[in-house]
Amino acid sequence: MAKYLLLKHYRGAPAAVNDVPMDKWTPEEITAHMQYMQDFADRLEGTGEFVDGQALAPDGTFVRYDGEGRPPVTDGPFAETKDLIAGWMVIDVDSYERAIELAGELSAAPGAGGKPIHEWLEVRPFLTAPPTITE
Repeated sequence: MAKYLLLKHYRGAPAAVNDVPMDKWTPEEITAHMQYMQDFADRLEGTGEFVDGQALAPDGTFVRYDGEGRPPVTDGPFAETKDLIAGWMVIDVDSYERAIELAGELSAAPGAGGKPIHEWLEVRPFLTAPPTITE
């Protein structure tokens, strides 16, 4: 099994086919979208492929270390000008092909008008330790 991170970019990725911003959706459309996401996670939990997932608020701050005894340096929040990650899901699947298959299905979550968003999802494998060579 290999773990993959499925990133839902709200901005910063290629435009979705049904590219209506969520703040323009009706409450019913938002509910249907969230239900699709929950049903998807529940199904993967049943197959043992779901690890975790969360929706993220649009606010965020970049932070970095600035030296011993100094406060961290921050940048932001500037969500209007930076990439915005709307949420993520971690899956644990048998193959890269399965990760791509599931990301494609997740991309079909409904949006405005109840039509699939066809949003782009970023699929990132977790970094694993290189194999140990023994003689």
